[in-house]
Amino acid sequence: MKFNEKAEENYFFSQPHQPFFVLAFINAIATMLLFMLSFKSVVHLEVSAAAFHSYSMLYLLFTPAFTAFLFTTFPKFTSTPPISKKNYMQVFALFCLGTVLFVAGSITSPLFLHIGMVTLLLGHTMIFRMLYNIYKTTTISDTHDIFWILSAMGWGLLSHFLFIAASLFYTPLMGVAIEIGTYLYLFLLTFSVAQRMVPFFSHCMHEKNINLLKTVFVLLAVRLFLETVYTGSAFAVDLALAYIIGKEILSWKLPFPNPNPLLWILHLSLYWIPVAFIFGAMSNLTALIGNRSFLFLDTHVLMLGFVFTILIGFGTRVTIGHSGNLMQAGVWEKVLFNWTQVVVVMRLFVSMAAAFGWDFMILFDISATVWMIMFILWGIRFFPLLIKGKKLN
Repeated sequence: MKFNEKAEENYFFSQPHQPFFVLAFINAIATMLLFMLSFKSVVHLEVSAAAFHSYSMLYLLFTPAFTAFLFTTFPKFTSTPPISKKNYMQVFALFCLGTVLFVAGSITSPLFLHIGMVTLLLGHTMIFRMLYNIYKTTTISDTHDIFWILSAMGWGLLSHFLFIAASLFYTPLMGVAIEIGTYLYLFLLTFSVAQRMVPFFSHCMHEKNINLLKTVFVLLAVRLFLETVYTGSAFAVDLALAYIIGKEILSWKLPFPNPNPLLWILHLSLYWIPVAFIFGAMSNLTALIGNRSFLFLDTHVLMLGFVFTILIGFGTRVTIGHSGNLMQAGVWEKVLFNWTQVVVVMRLFVSMAAAFGWDFMILFDISATVWMIMFILWGIRFFPLLIKGKKLN
């Protein structure tokens, strides 16, 4: 019995994606529950509900989740040795400690909350340093994609630092931190990975547009500037991003709809990008001329439609592929992939209800609940693979 328990413990930490996925997905449930309770004034937080929600999504969910993916694939991108267990376990330990301190501090003490944020920033810095060291030592000639992945991670560090500075010293920095974290960090990071991996997985041969990421970055930077100067003024940039990215995705000629769920979930996530920026243009223009709030519709459609959807697709693919199971999707996977779209649509309804002045609290509760159900179901299905190495039925 003791031997089996030891073997399972060793297996759980044997590959970097395993502990990081488990931590990220537990955080997705716990922080959403806290956010929902605080939004309903059931729990008092030591930080604003919006700041808690933004920070926890960016740095307690998506950062460890994409670290799981990058620590597994970045060495393969660069033809370098795998990241050592000692190194990724140091980062994992910091994220575990930082998470506990941040979550506990958010309901008990600002001191613990800020110590937790600094601990998480230290772990985030270690991630960047490891990836940067790989970037410096690789001998491959084409470093275009990994440069942009690393650049996005650098913007994430800046955003992380600004979150802490805003929380401690100057609250107006919070808006800038959220904008940088959402667009120049998380979106740019995810899109940099997706534009490389999705066509590869789909066996689509196309001429690579080496100016795509540069153009997207410039437009995102302009968007950041405009939104910082005057909220809603970036609607034209949103339209430009929708057109440029949408045109590029169509040029890849992805086989969509695809009979393979492990592919169509990735394709679907990409198609949400131009849709999200169109929604962004619409909501920003309406807010500019009509003073109507869509309750962060643009951010949520992009983060849920694209980033969250592709996270579930990539996370499922990596988990199955690195656990000795056949790379195929069964009924469970199909249900999970379809449920991602329930999450997206429900959050869209919340914003629409808010914009038209309707009571959206019931929709908000439903939206938060379907989010938590998503991660609970994913955990039931895949935690046994990640923790114990069990085989799928």
